[in-house]
Amino acid sequence: MQSSGSHKIRGWIFDVYPAGEGEVVVWVISENGERIRLMDKFEPKIYVSGAKDEVERLVSKLYRNPDIVAWGFTEKYAKPTDPQKSRVLELTLKDYRKAPNLTKEILRLGDYSKFDVHNGELQTDRAYMFSRDLFPLAFVEIKNQNTKLAYTLKDDVTSTDYTVPPLRILNLQIDIAKSGKIPQFQDPILKINLSQQDTQITIDSKDETEKLLKLVEAVEELNPDFIVTHGGDSYLFPYLVARAAENEVLDRLILSRDPVPLSNKAASGKTYFSYGRTFYRASPQRLYGRIHVDNSNTFVLSEADFDGLIEVARTCRVPLHTAARNSIGSSMTSLQLYQATKDDILIPRNKSIPEAFKSAYQLLVGDRGGFVFEPRVGAHDNIGEVDFSSMYPVIMANNNISAETVLCKCCPDSPIRIPDLDYHICTKRRGIVPKTVELVVKKRLYYKKMKDQSPDSKLREVYDKRQIALKWILVTCFGYLGFKNAKFGTVDGHIAVCAFGREALLNAAHLAEDNGFQVIHGIVDSLWLKKQDATVEDYKVLCEKITAQSKIPINFEGRYKWIVFLPSKMHPNIGVLNRYYGVMESGKLKVRGIEVRRRDTPKFIFDAQTDIINALSAANNAKELHQKIPEAIKVVRAYREKLLNEEVPIWDLVITKHLSKKPDRYRQNVSQVIAARQIIKDGGEAHAGGNIEFVFTSAENKRFDRRVKAQQFIEETTNPDVKKYLSMLYDSSANLLSFAGFTQKSVFEEVSQMKQKRLSREYFQSL
Repeated sequence: MQSSGSHKIRGWIFDVYPAGEGEVVVWVISENGERIRLMDKFEPKIYVSGAKDEVERLVSKLYRNPDIVAWGFTEKYAKPTDPQKSRVLELTLKDYRKAPNLTKEILRLGDYSKFDVHNGELQTDRAYMFSRDLFPLAFVEIKNQNTKLAYTLKDDVTSTDYTVPPLRILNLQIDIAKSGKIPQFQDPILKINLSQQDTQITIDSKDETEKLLKLVEAVEELNPDFIVTHGGDSYLFPYLVARAAENEVLDRLILSRDPVPLSNKAASGKTYFSYGRTFYRASPQRLYGRIHVDNSNTFVLSEADFDGLIEVARTCRVPLHTAARNSIGSSMTSLQLYQATKDDILIPRNKSIPEAFKSAYQLLVGDRGGFVFEPRVGAHDNIGEVDFSSMYPVIMANNNISAETVLCKCCPDSPIRIPDLDYHICTKRRGIVPKTVELVVKKRLYYKKMKDQSPDSKLREVYDKRQIALKWILVTCFGYLGFKNAKFGTVDGHIAVCAFGREALLNAAHLAEDNGFQVIHGIVDSLWLKKQDATVEDYKVLCEKITAQSKIPINFEGRYKWIVFLPSKMHPNIGVLNRYYGVMESGKLKVRGIEVRRRDTPKFIFDAQTDIINALSAANNAKELHQKIPEAIKVVRAYREKLLNEEVPIWDLVITKHLSKKPDRYRQNVSQVIAARQIIKDGGEAHAGGNIEFVFTSAENKRFDRRVKAQQFIEETTNPDVKKYLSMLYDSSANLLSFAGFTQKSVFEEVSQMKQKRLSREYFQSL
């Protein structure tokens, strides 16, 4: 619905994007459920800093530039580390899309050394919302006067009990009449399936043009807010564009609320490197007035559903379509950019804060990461677990750690000193990073409390999804502090957080030992403690003492009936830091670092290991755990029989592996590369950073290029490599039972021995 004239609207901000020159479109969901399209005038600003006389001379070269509406001078912090504001040039632009070219021109006029250009990389939707102090799904009152909007915010980004309008979510699925194993753009549409709440629509007309136009009609009639696809970014929407072009109806292929057809000029995807791993993200397929969510190209939705997506969008002030695809770190950055804008700190084009010089000794003592206590290998009982809550983010907030505060110029005598390095931290100015982290920490602590205390089961579920989404924000904020491209990151701040964390964990361990507890294992922000006859109250009292000492909340997670810390495969007497499983007194299973937690584990192995753990979970202590081992071996034997008797569906044997680089860059013919080449040969795509699914096929196929088969080519009659999968079964079972000395070989022997015993017993019974 298009709105004009002068009146007031109350509702939620849903979507914002640039329209014509100097204008933005704002979609609002009103209180009565209407979807209303508004227009607002918006002329963004960029800033130029440099020597006073040079900047003044620059004005004479720019004042006739047709892209500039107005210019003037204002006071801003030109750099995050500046102790006071300075005079900078403010340029008001007709259109934010002109900012990149204008930035290049200014840099050229300054010989790429005299000027710094700020805020030019801020996206239009973000710049608009920052300037109006808005955020996605904020409840507002809008006074509409033709193309000028006046907002009255009736919401707060800090709110934890906010309401959102009922949102319409449409699932779109397309079946393709494939001519080969892999669908191609020239393959016609077989049928289109749409589902929204209780409405199910199948479009299977004989004429493909009619199918496409009926899709457009159905979307317009259902009028969804979100269109959810699987592979919409990477394939589905480009495929629809190709089929519409083939049928000469591309100009009528409109899925947005705005009359904008799907584009056939989408950018190529992006491969990037993060945390030691290569990732691939398909280019987003943008809708206007609706939000397209590709559930194969979103992290937050897979972890925390729509409640988590909305929480991230609101808290981090990220547009919904961006929040659905952004990395969590990018969402955190958005919140930092808003805070910088609010604090009059200009946003730099590039990170400009270097690491402080360090001697060899300072590097040795400073760059050490988190502290760990090596686990005591084996099965234990009477173990309690205590965890610091959001340790690193709280350290950032408590100690004011940010790029502009560590080693500041104004507080050399600051009492806040970084352990080991003795670097000082500012006491006169609150940093951007702690300001933003503090908000997320407070909201998550509230949601964690309410997910346990709320009397409403549906609300408890909502609170849980919100806290999960915010957990990932907090997990990544530490990594982004040391990220080379983070606008407000600092390596010295990253080192400082680790130093404070090591100190907190060591002090907590010492305090636990002073209170009669024994440290069995500890890693970064968690401790596993043992004290004979200790009560739950004893653990809670200890947590109160540690919290008072460290100023970081620490929680008693619970006591284990038993827990197993697993050894290294290479060195059986040495424990692996984050590889354990156990059963708490509440009945909750806790598992880390084994096959059921890995994304490349086939369903067959996942199910087998899950059933083994369930068989062991009946034990009430470490002694009974050893007595349950024969039950676990029975589970292994049952899965072995299923595989040998061809009772395992081939789809349960599919393995997922990651491509760290392009297939043609590999020197070794590893399994995922063979599968990727099969896909490429048949006309498909395989990107660095993407995942490849395949099965190991019959060992009779000796040629290396036939030992695996890509998932796209699997059929019900495909013969798996039984020996390979048996080996994986024994290996995963041995991982669980290694605390009792089992190896892959001994599991095999035990399973075979059980079979022989059963056959012998049956033979004698038949006599």
